[in-house]
Amino acid sequence: MNMQLIQLLALAGIAVYLVLKLRGVLGTREGHEGSRADMSTSGGNRPKFEVIEGGPDEDITDHADEDSDAARALLSMKLAEPSFSVNEFLLGSKGAYEMILMAFENGDLESVRSFLGADVYDAFSSVVEARKEQGLTIEAEFIGVRETGLMGASFDPKTNRGEVVVRFVCDLSTLVRNASGDIIEGSETKVKPQRDIWTFARTMGSTDLNWQLTATGE
Repeated sequence: MNMQLIQLLALAGIAVYLVLKLRGVLGTREGHEGSRADMSTSGGNRPKFEVIEGGPDEDITDHADEDSDAARALLSMKLAEPSFSVNEFLLGSKGAYEMILMAFENGDLESVRSFLGADVYDAFSSVVEARKEQGLTIEAEFIGVRETGLMGASFDPKTNRGEVVVRFVCDLSTLVRNASGDIIEGSETKVKPQRDIWTFARTMGSTDLNWQLTATGE
């Protein structure tokens, strides 16, 4: 056996060893994997926001500090429901915000009732009824969302109920007219920014995929 053949066999053996070593570290993948999050513990069982490829789960850390209560709650939501995505939730929340806000302005709460918690529905309804009693009408145009930001999150492991608090800043054009049709608030030409902080809640892992608006604020 000449020296060149011995060198080739040695290199082949090293290559096989490295392949087996890497497979042991990375694991194997088959088909689609719903969640990238992998919780490990160290030093007081604090969760680590790591993905299989290594590094933080940016779907969480793009919106919450890794050591925050919100980040830990979002991780728990992902463990309870692997298909949950913070990015997708926030994207969907923009559409929900516009839909619910405009239904409120137009006095058409029945169209969004399934997306409202009982307390919020009652509060919105009382405002809509008060407008009717005073003969007020609202003319509103939703221009668009300027900003969306995650403000907080919580998770109850006993009930699997997750809550996410989102801050919205939008541009809205509104007019309030009295029974005579006179403008008593707003402007036909001026667009104003509106800021809201809304809390959405849902039981993670349930078959009902709708998040409900359970609290509002500014």
